[in-house]
Amino acid sequence: MNTRQSYAPTPHSYVPNTSLSATINLDEEVTLTSTRAERDLQDSLGELFSIIVTLDELEKAFLKDAIPEAEYTDICERSLRQYKALLADETIAAEFRDLEDFKAKWELDVPRATERLRATQEFITFLDAVKLGLLSKDQLHPLLSDVIQAVNRVTDKDFDSRGKIVQWLITLNQMKASDELSEQQARELELDIQQAYQGFRRTLT
Repeated sequence: MNTRQSYAPTPHSYVPNTSLSATINLDEEVTLTSTRAERDLQDSLGELFSIIVTLDELEKAFLKDAIPEAEYTDICERSLRQYKALLADETIAAEFRDLEDFKAKWELDVPRATERLRATQEFITFLDAVKLGLLSKDQLHPLLSDVIQAVNRVTDKDFDSRGKIVQWLITLNQMKASDELSEQQARELELDIQQAYQGFRRTLT
């Protein structure tokens, strides 16, 4: 009695096609890296979307006294730092383009987040520069100019310490490009701009 084979034999032996093999890219990692890069980009854009929506909802909650001021400030500033960090990546920034383009593409109606992002980001950037010890005129004057320009685009209302922004611009403008503020001046500047930021924030409520 013949022993039954557990599988049917193939009619022909497989002979590798060397010419075909030569055309196959065995380095699959290149494709995977490209796919991961695209996925990472989409994830980052999704994070930006979430940050913008969160900021808008945060402003609404603050207006209704539904969130303590300390918590509001913490969430707001943390979200803005994340927003800034994401857009520091050139690939993400190129796809994002600018806030208005991003809002139009995704049909976002977030007026309060828009106000907050445009001006608050400039305040945070400036205060970070001071904290990092960037104290020369050529480092601080452009950043402080961005602050007042952003504020002017959002509101023409006067607020606490708004005038101090202008005063510091005058002080910096009178310095030589390489001149630096003293430690005492830096502390006063940081305090004044912090107060101006708080005053500006209250105009949005």
